[in-house]
Amino acid sequence: MELILKQDIKNLGEKDDVVKVKPGFGRNYLIPKGYATLATESAKKVLAENLKQAAFKQDKIKKDAEAIASRLEGVRLSIGVKAGESGKIFGSVNTIQITDALKKEGFDVDRRRITFDTEPKFVGDYTANLNLHKEVKVKVSFDVIAE
Repeated sequence: MELILKQDIKNLGEKDDVVKVKPGFGRNYLIPKGYATLATESAKKVLAENLKQAAFKQDKIKKDAEAIASRLEGVRLSIGVKAGESGKIFGSVNTIQITDALKKEGFDVDRRRITFDTEPKFVGDYTANLNLHKEVKVKVSFDVIAE
């Protein structure tokens, strides 16, 4: 029996895979639980079209991310914070401040896609990692300066 999986099933396959299973397993478990549907000819055609459109959308998203990454090369940000005499900052620099600085430079990046190599706790130079796409990552340098 051929089925199209609606979600990832351990030891069987991933979402949108066409798999062959024993009829009892498909009829009594996978289909009633909503994990799979029958792989008829029309369902296979619909699946192929959906995969084609999804691949096109993912390709466009990746190209947009690569364009942003190429424009981000060489960009250096300055983050102004309150700091003590020893250079230790009050609080810490967070992803929201990096996002705001990037917006001032003309880049719109979601703050949840930003991570730090080391947490900025002192005045100095740091690096932020931007995960624009699962395959496109870029590092942006920023200075933490005392105001």
